[in-house]
Amino acid sequence: MTNIVEIAPNVAIGGGRPFALIAGPCVIENLDLCRTVAAAVKSVCDEMGIPYIFKASFDKANRTSGASFRGEGMAAGLEVLATIKREFGVPVLTDVHEAAQCAPVAEVADVLQIPAFLSRQTDLLLAAGETGAAVNIKKGQFLAPWDMKNAVEKVRGTGNERVFVTERGVSFGYNTLVVDFRSLPQMASATNAPVVFDGTHAVQQPGGQGTSSGGQREFIPALSRAAVAVGVDALFLETHPEPARALSDSATMLALADLPALLKTLKAIEAAAQG
Repeated sequence: MTNIVEIAPNVAIGGGRPFALIAGPCVIENLDLCRTVAAAVKSVCDEMGIPYIFKASFDKANRTSGASFRGEGMAAGLEVLATIKREFGVPVLTDVHEAAQCAPVAEVADVLQIPAFLSRQTDLLLAAGETGAAVNIKKGQFLAPWDMKNAVEKVRGTGNERVFVTERGVSFGYNTLVVDFRSLPQMASATNAPVVFDGTHAVQQPGGQGTSSGGQREFIPALSRAAVAVGVDALFLETHPEPARALSDSATMLALADLPALLKTLKAIEAAAQG
């Protein structure tokens, strides 16, 4: 059983608790979109008793093409996140890409997320840990699950025990990710940190469309069901009212209207697995 990480009052993950949900659009396109998603997801989570953390990125610094939309920037993005946090009473999560971003972002965000490609960046991990905020480290597509112990220990070395890890698949050949579900208990055992499964980036095809990433969103439910059956502390799902029109990761976001039915199924699987 993993450590418990307190995210905010009444929101914690790990320690054998029922799974929590980290969900929102890939990038902060505008405040109205974030309000729409936060309202819908909070409503269904409240109904089902699922702890909810809103997520959205103020900057997508690792887009395939330099011409792709990255976001509104840190200052504008943090204003949006602060508004969502205040209006809906939910903790918020966002990515950080540089050590200098960590302190100002932690003034608003409850969770600082380390992108997968930056999961070994020591200075970034230390700066995130030193804020005292919870830290979510996404496992690099190039790492074994037990390698994440080193990343977690970098954060813990700052005195911050509020750290957890996320599985999003491993590179397999070109433009393909696959998920080895053994990695979920393996990461939990190696790190003693709560483990999250990213059901949306796991279906991504990095760079698969030439100037953008492709994906197969039809497999999000199947992979999410498998992860809950194996056992996870939280699910990470990017969602959008109109995924095809999203400005980032349009191929891999779950349609917002499809979320309630999926969560209902996942709760049933969790209850059966814990039997």
